[in-house]
Amino acid sequence: MRDELPEDLDRGFVGAYKFPDNKRRRTTGCLYLLVAVCVGSWSLLTDGEPVLVNGGLILGCAALALFGVYSLFAGRAFGLDESAALVAANRAVGFPVGHASAQLGWRGLMSRPTWKMLVYSAEDPPANRGLVLVDAIDGTIVDFFVEENPEDWIETSSPDSGIEGND
Repeated sequence: MRDELPEDLDRGFVGAYKFPDNKRRRTTGCLYLLVAVCVGSWSLLTDGEPVLVNGGLILGCAALALFGVYSLFAGRAFGLDESAALVAANRAVGFPVGHASAQLGWRGLMSRPTWKMLVYSAEDPPANRGLVLVDAIDGTIVDFFVEENPEDWIETSSPDSGIEGND
């Protein structure tokens, strides 16, 4: 018995994952604004049926419009993808990068997209590791931390690395 995806979830995709761009927020922001304007206009043009149109509906339209405007401003397109962020992280840490992992996060009130890059040096076993935050819009290094690798790699080292475990 193997652990695998159910048939209805398995799309058979093989290859590099493409992170969705942040600019998709603009589409939802436009839809929020459209709904807020349409419902708000309708509520002002009706005869004021208290069951359908009241202060709560107007407040809801205003809140939806504000969130739509926020979505338009927060939906800025990426300036670099994860491979370009890895190049920027490689320059910041000061050692050749071997294994690396990328995660996309957001920071600040305007949800600025930021790549979180966990990098290991290219030696086997890795001597250093680092965490680098790279701005996904302009590619600047937000922050980074580098340290000697404290993990014990003797159990997982390859036989040709020259490191042997105690037998």
